[in-house]
Amino acid sequence: MEQRPNLTKDISLKDFQDFYWLKEELMAFCRAEGLRTSGGKIEIAQRIAHYLQTGEKKSPKLAVKAKTSSKFDWNKEALTLETVITDNYKNSENVRAFFEQQIGKGFKFNVKFMNWMKANVGETLQAAIDAWKRLEEEKKANKQPKEIAPQFEYNRYLRDFMADNPNADRATGIKLWKIKRSMRGDNVYRKSDLEWLNKT
Repeated sequence: MEQRPNLTKDISLKDFQDFYWLKEELMAFCRAEGLRTSGGKIEIAQRIAHYLQTGEKKSPKLAVKAKTSSKFDWNKEALTLETVITDNYKNSENVRAFFEQQIGKGFKFNVKFMNWMKANVGETLQAAIDAWKRLEEEKKANKQPKEIAPQFEYNRYLRDFMADNPNADRATGIKLWKIKRSMRGDNVYRKSDLEWLNKT
């Protein structure tokens, strides 16, 4: 089994991208090299990759977010079914209370709905309610497991391991994960990973 290299400024870009790193390790590297440590794990990893590739400590600037033109106050304004979604829309407690009143206590902000709100400036809150109900119906009809964000590789690995091995214990999945993360390549669970149990 190939040993995972140390995360230093001398690591190759390929080795950095091929192995799994904890967020704490990425932040320690950034501190040692004078890079910013802010942001999520994926953002920090991209910052390090840029540094290893170019030697530049400042990542390319992100596009400046367009300024909003609406002055509508989503925290205080009275909301109705005809209220139009503006370019400065916020998921405020005022909005939550409105949706709970219209939909019921089962209402929750979720990623798909929040994305719909951002993408549908100009639509009414009635259209938003219809969209929320449609998304809920699609979720109920879709029996696939809930998507886990890419940065949570550990959670995804354990979920897939337990789904493939319902009679196994979690400790075995954790043991396999520790082996997997120390190896080159992706961190996706595969049935062939079980072969490592006979080698340890």
